[in-house]
Parts: sequence; C-alpha cells; structure tokens
Amino acid sequence: MSRIGKKPVKTPSGVKVELKGQSVKISGPNGNLSLDVHPEIKVEYDSGTSEIRVERPTNARQHRALHGTMRALIANMVEGVTKGFVKSIEIYGTGYGVKVQGKDMLLNVGFAAPATVKIPDEVKVDIGTPNTRGNDVPAAFSISSPNKAVLGQFASEIRRVRPPEPYLGKGIRYKDEVIRRKAGKAFASGA
Repeated sequence: MSRIGKKPVKTPSGVKVELKGQSVKISGPNGNLSLDVHPEIKVEYDSGTSEIRVERPTNARQHRALHGTMRALIANMVEGVTKGFVKSIEIYGTGYGVKVQGKDMLLNVGFAAPATVKIPDEVKVDIGTPNTRGNDVPAAFSISSPNKAVLGQFASEIRRVRPPEPYLGKGIRYKDEVIRRKAGKAFASGA
C-alpha cells in the first residue's frame, strides 16, 4: 500500500465535501475547490467519521503513484479551504521594489521598465516593505491562496523575473531560500 494514499483525510467541522462521479468538490471558510480524480482511482466520503478515503484497483506501478498523488491533492484542498497557504517573498538589490496596480504586480528589479506579472483571481498579495533599503533590508511581500498549485505557480513566475544571482545575492527569492554565494575574482597586484 502507498503510505500516503492509505491514510484517510480528516475533514474538520465547517468543511463540506461533495462527490459526483469522479469529481470532488470541497467547500470551506476560505472558498471552494474542485478536482477531477483519475478514472481508475476511487474516492469515498464517510460522513460519520468525516473522513475521505482514496482507493486504488491494483498494485500496478501507475495505480500506486496515482493513489498517493490523488490523496495528497485532496488533503491540500482540505487544508486550503480551512487554513489557506502563504508564501513569503523577498527582493534584494539597491533600488528594487514592488507595488500592486489593479490586477497586476509591478516589479522594479533593475530593468529599464518595471516587469509586470498578472495576479491570478484566487491569490491575495500583501506588501510588507514596498522598497529595499540598501543591501540589508529587502522589499518583502507575501502571497496567499486556498489553491496550493496556483500559489506555487504564481510564486515561480514572480521569482523567474529576476532569479537571485550568486555573487551579491541580488534578485527575487523565497524568504527561507538559501543562496550559495560565490567569491568574486581576486585581483593580485603584479610587480
């Protein structure tokens, strides 16, 4: 058995689960999420114990992989509609900054014009520090969403605008990301 797939997903109070064929819809305080489960995987909801169970037909390699994946996606949906997901992002570099303008995020990261990234409907942006202060205090903001996949994709698109460089560490990075720094060129005085 898949160690992840065989664990039931507990649904807290206030979360509503609907199963229609291979479609799972989960509603909670943070919104509604739906997922089309793979046709060979079976999903059951026990309202007495408030648990969602995922089962596979055989022990074939593909069924084992789908078993754990579908269970993880359903567990992420339950967590998303109850708590939500948050990613913190920092921008390092003198003169760099971020601001939100309507449904667009404008990133000033050393280009001639600000880079524009469209904010998805499900994502909320909270800017803590809009501009960097020297090289020590980064511009910081957080993004949150009930949908983990949409949040991760949006964070990746933001980071791709200016990935951190290894010499001075300038660029966009996740808050807990560690950048391996390289030593610059050493100039020897020639005589």
